[in-house]
Amino acid sequence: MVDKSLSSRILDGINYLLLLLIAAACVLPFIYILAASITDPQELIKKGFILFPTKFSLVGYQYILSTDVILSSLSVSIGITVVGTLANLFFTALMAYPLAQRDLMGVSFFMKMVVFSMLFSGGMIPTYLVVKETGLLDNPAALIVPGLISAFNLIIMRSFFQQLPDGLEEAARIDGCSDIGILFRIVLPLSAPVLASLALFYAVGHWNAYFNAILYINDSTYWPIQVWLRQIVILSQGGIGDSSQFGDDFVPPPAETIKMAVIVLSTLPILIVYPFLQKHFAKGALLGSVKG
Repeated sequence: MVDKSLSSRILDGINYLLLLLIAAACVLPFIYILAASITDPQELIKKGFILFPTKFSLVGYQYILSTDVILSSLSVSIGITVVGTLANLFFTALMAYPLAQRDLMGVSFFMKMVVFSMLFSGGMIPTYLVVKETGLLDNPAALIVPGLISAFNLIIMRSFFQQLPDGLEEAARIDGCSDIGILFRIVLPLSAPVLASLALFYAVGHWNAYFNAILYINDSTYWPIQVWLRQIVILSQGGIGDSSQFGDDFVPPPAETIKMAVIVLSTLPILIVYPFLQKHFAKGALLGSVKG
């Protein structure tokens, strides 16, 4: 092994220090939020910034979960995320596969339309009118159908499909396989990396979405958890939670404690899912972005 010169070792040390600082800047906010969510409210108010709590308390989580609507809204969010992600992947693949065929007439025109939709949109009011006229108001489908296909994700999947060997499709056609059969039997099984990457993109988008629910859903029974958590943060001082189970002397925790608990509760599901998709994520994003 060749010994590095002094200048090289100094440069490596500077690089490691910069990377360490960047990593700390990314990790410390998560540590602070988690620590603040399990810290006694009085200690949090007194110290302000805490990384290692000395007095533990789960009163913020107890307060959030004290209302029954949280569990029902959690099931709504899970359903929307799962069904919406599967629908997104299905329709994105159905559109990306034909656009990946170089001999298809009008491919250039349709791709220009896709790119155009990334730059310009009808706006919030026309979109609301479309949702209203299609009868999707107060329907969880309003959170899925208007965004079935993302133009950005479509381009990534199309680029990935174009990199697959043409010989696979030709061999399948010789064996009598139809275009739909080629897509579902040949192309999609080989597209696990890009499917995992786009599934993560779509799932995070569905899980974090709350603005469309506020616009399109008036029935609170169909509100996803993000809307309810937002309501809890806004009305935390008004006692939205059911505090009767904690006794007559129970006082709702400070808003800051509730905010930290809300952030952890809304982020944790995605953090749990990500490790299972991480091995495919980087590969799928890179392979799908090589070609335009």
